[in-house]
Amino acid sequence: MASQTTAHHRSQTFLKVSIALQTLALFFQAGTAGLLLSSSHGEVLHGVGARVMYGASMLYLLAAILAWRPGGAAPRPILYASGFLILASVQVVLGIAHVPSVHVPLGVLMFGLSTLALGQAVAGRLPLPELP
Repeated sequence: MASQTTAHHRSQTFLKVSIALQTLALFFQAGTAGLLLSSSHGEVLHGVGARVMYGASMLYLLAAILAWRPGGAAPRPILYASGFLILASVQVVLGIAHVPSVHVPLGVLMFGLSTLALGQAVAGRLPLPELP
């Protein structure tokens, strides 16, 4: 029972850290988007940040899957993480296609949703998987 509680705590911590990393990566992207307009290094930083943000979205999905316990826990965190990964994929396509009229508002939306998910996870209101 103690090992099950420890594993549960670790999986929730991993999920919270992955949400925090995703939120931080999205915040970095907002800063480098401004650098695109004023610096020659902005494009490189924004490109690197895009890869990190996409990786963080994949890590969030992995953490949600690992935290989910088949046969009792709600799969809602997996749905949230899948939604973020889909939004990140759309964001990458829009960035490559140079469609800032949709790319920028979607980035703002993603940052807001990620910040909301992080706040709920830290406050304990995110429907994280619970022990059966």
